Amino acid sequence: MADGINRQILLVEKPTGKLAPSHFKMSEAAIPEPKDGEVLLRVRYISLDAANRAWMHGATYRSAVEANTVMAGGGIAEVVTSKAPGFAAGDIVFGDTGWQDYAAVPAKHLSKTPRIEPMTHLLSVYGIAGLTAYFGLLHVGRPKAGETVVVSAAAGSVGSIVGQIAKIKGCRVIGIAGGKEKCQWLTSELGFDAAVDYKDGAVFKALRAAAPGGIDVYFDNVGGDILEACLPLMNLHGRIACCGAISQYDGVPSATGPRGIPGLIVVKRLTMQGFIVMDYMDQRDQALADLQAWVAAGKLKVQEDVIDGLQNTPQALIGLLAGENRGKRMIKV
Repeated sequence: MADGINRQILLVEKPTGKLAPSHFKMSEAAIPEPKDGEVLLRVRYISLDAANRAWMHGATYRSAVEANTVMAGGGIAEVVTSKAPGFAAGDIVFGDTGWQDYAAVPAKHLSKTPRIEPMTHLLSVYGIAGLTAYFGLLHVGRPKAGETVVVSAAAGSVGSIVGQIAKIKGCRVIGIAGGKEKCQWLTSELGFDAAVDYKDGAVFKALRAAAPGGIDVYFDNVGGDILEACLPLMNLHGRIACCGAISQYDGVPSATGPRGIPGLIVVKRLTMQGFIVMDYMDQRDQALADLQAWVAAGKLKVQEDVIDGLQNTPQALIGLLAGENRGKRMIKV
């Protein structure tokens, strides 16, 4: 902190097409002074999420990111100084720190995290990714032992955990991912029963072969054509947990898929429910206890994709949107 410089990455213009490095710039500012009720944080790890891209389109469950402001993003940070009760120097917290070295954040928007090593687990399995997987699958998808669960973006931060929890619960699990390597990893390392490579095309055909008894729960991270392929294979009273629509985030949203939804939902009596992990934060302690027990028992493998350096954040997000990552991608500031 001696040099007093706070490096920041600004979103200089809102993209209309695909996200590019030119939409960002690195800038320097003074380290902020926390006001009453605020905490000065030193950012340690920045979470990279498909949602970062969605925030550039406009308001979602948070306000839109405006041009020429620090790019928004969640992070794990250490308290430097506190002007708020309940927070002290050295505490580790999760909050919307933005893409920068230091942030002054209202204490009411921060959550204290347990001291866990490695700290990166606080962004992956014990962070938003793990909790999203846990609540989305168990509370929205409600799988029962013996049922067939399909998850898209299955090699990503949320999908890779969803599939493993479904296996722990005694389900048959099929992952949809891009590329032979990722599919191989899902079945050989994470214990998925089958994997479908969407880059081969013919997703519906491959899914039908992998799930001859139909699909009971579909955990949807992508929307679009993949959702359209799953719908006709859903069993009576099937459940679809809508977590994200990454296929629609970057560039011009596609006008295709999913077609034919209303008829299928009625005939098959499907439940299709969107959710946001914040809705379940009152049950976080139970979720963390379960996740920690599964990791300790070796039933849940944690895959992280940690990239060094704040300056690499824009390129790392662009790569995430292109499906480069395996497991949770984050930046070590």
